[in-house]
Amino acid sequence: MSIDFWINVGVLAGIYGIFTLGLQLNAGFTGLLNFGQAGFMAIGAYTVGILVVDRGWSLWLALPAGIVLAVLAGLFVGIASLRLRSDHFAIATIAFAEIVRYTLQNAAFSGGNQGVLGFDAEWRAVSDWMLPWLATIGLGSYTQLPLFIVVWLVFIVLLLMLRALQATPWGRVLRGIREDEDATAALGKDVFAYKLQSLALAAALAAVAGFFVALNVTYLYPTVFDPTFTFFGYALLVLGGFASYGGVALGSVLFWILLEGTRLIETSLSAGQQASLRFVIVGLFLLLISRLRPQGLLGNVNEMKVRP
Repeated sequence: MSIDFWINVGVLAGIYGIFTLGLQLNAGFTGLLNFGQAGFMAIGAYTVGILVVDRGWSLWLALPAGIVLAVLAGLFVGIASLRLRSDHFAIATIAFAEIVRYTLQNAAFSGGNQGVLGFDAEWRAVSDWMLPWLATIGLGSYTQLPLFIVVWLVFIVLLLMLRALQATPWGRVLRGIREDEDATAALGKDVFAYKLQSLALAAALAAVAGFFVALNVTYLYPTVFDPTFTFFGYALLVLGGFASYGGVALGSVLFWILLEGTRLIETSLSAGQQASLRFVIVGLFLLLISRLRPQGLLGNVNEMKVRP
């Protein structure tokens, strides 16, 4: 495979990494089984696309608007369902994500199945500005490299910010909620408010990931945001480790190298059978990791508790 292929794999790994940082905050540090992250991502991405194409907004102004709308959606979902048990909350968030997806698939404002196209002109201008600089070091022919660089820079900045935030009293309260919600409430902490903040922050991270998904695919359509996106995110947590932001980076890179690298396997199978074989290999690898190191590659077994 060409270098372009692996650059595209790196872009996917970075996008899923940003997306999974929010799941790590929820599941790894707060004990919230949030399965609606793809819904928040879709809201962020479609807000950007619609504002740019239909309203004439600048791409860079539409991004914060998408983040704000995703956060508001997170607050709405949280207020409606955070008092449920964790398994019921998980079901509620899946339902929310599917409501968002089917709404976008059928609504006129989102273009339905025809999607949204033509929102990335300003990004292409930035990319074209970066390519001559990359050409000075012999990398100017790789058109996806600017997106790769920006995605990973954003991922690293967000990771460092979350690690710093986790070391604050706020982050320690989240750990307390995960370990023993009743004891944390007995200490005078507003558990519901902290959970709501965790969910809203995860929604903001999903919106940022959605923005980069939009730039990567250059065409927004509802099936991009199916529940598989969230399930892949949890696969990264299993691989990298719960309650480890570094594990998100490692898990994302390894997962996508394994998933896309298996395309290189030469067999006599049909294209559909080959695709199925790739997922079988990845699934077996995840099962092996779960059996041999259930806390993940960089996780701590003591950090895995999720309150029922």
